[in-house]
Amino acid sequence: MADISENHTTLQFPDLDLGFDKPRSETKVVVAMSGGVDSSVAAALLKEAGYDVIGMTMQLYDHGEIVAKKACCAGIDIYDAKMVADKIGIPHYVLNYESKFKESVMEDFADTYMRGETPIPCIKCNETVKFRDMFQQAKELEADCLATGHYVKRLVGDHGPEMHVAHDKNRDQSYFLFSTTKDQLSFLRFPLGTLPKSDTRAHAKRLGLVVANKLDSQDICFVPNGDYANIVEKLRPGALEEGDILDLDGTVLGRHKGIINFTIGQRRGVGVSSKEGTPLYVIRLNPDLHQVIVGPKEALARQTIVVRQVTWLGYADENAEIYEVRVKIRSTQSPLKAILKRLDKTHAEVTLENPEYGVSGGQACVFYQGDRILGGGWIESL
Repeated sequence: MADISENHTTLQFPDLDLGFDKPRSETKVVVAMSGGVDSSVAAALLKEAGYDVIGMTMQLYDHGEIVAKKACCAGIDIYDAKMVADKIGIPHYVLNYESKFKESVMEDFADTYMRGETPIPCIKCNETVKFRDMFQQAKELEADCLATGHYVKRLVGDHGPEMHVAHDKNRDQSYFLFSTTKDQLSFLRFPLGTLPKSDTRAHAKRLGLVVANKLDSQDICFVPNGDYANIVEKLRPGALEEGDILDLDGTVLGRHKGIINFTIGQRRGVGVSSKEGTPLYVIRLNPDLHQVIVGPKEALARQTIVVRQVTWLGYADENAEIYEVRVKIRSTQSPLKAILKRLDKTHAEVTLENPEYGVSGGQACVFYQGDRILGGGWIESL
């Protein structure tokens, strides 16, 4: 990674050798541009490095139908992506993926909540419209690769491309990319994987990009105000059906206004208390009977987790049954020591070294060995 010094500060430049045996000017790179600073800088650095760059932005929903206009991939972001593309001198295309996004991400989001699970729509978006539909569009343009602004590293090992944790651990996005397939990883590139976020913004300023000071998106793009229940109710009318709140013995403690208002491990807003006055947590959700089951914190402990729809980015010996790994069951936590046992091609059992609290069905469990991502899957409900 090269660097330059100016005014006693050092700005790092990533290694932008994308691994193709031909001139950069003849290497066509499609960049997924969201309108944010990360993807904008990825496109600008690749253009500056001499590649034949094309910008591509997804329009994901009718901006006035469900979401606020300040959400990711809304009108202002498409405009910003176009402004950046014009600034760096590359063609820019907008893909209308409204129906694909609604079917693959928003509908799944609602159905997951209705099953009493907790969804992660950003992962579903990556594995469907981004790395499936946009992937195919880039192929149709005869691109050599698809680049994104994600903070993750792609390294080539003995058995092909590998996914590794980003240099900037605080920005690492590997948890959200676990479902990337081997074929997709062969086609993908992540130019920012070796940069700290501060340098990404510094490059945006150096290159005069209008998004240099643009704030990062903090919310789920189609739930910008954090009101998940309202979105689910709009997508699934009648979802806010009332039901009982019970303790572990089946005693009714109160009523609720819809299980979609609750998540496993929740303490605040449960609305009932124990006879002893000890805090109560959401232990389970029973969507069939519209029940919320609550209990003491110790009832949340889980040491064994079953994972479905496993995606594997591991070694060539994929038939090996047991691995010593570290896992993440939340994006922000440090990896936990665990034993991974592959049950079949799509299921695995994870045994944590120490019990974890508040494990929720529908969340991702991602497998690591060192800084390498071996894959992951979706946590089964109890």
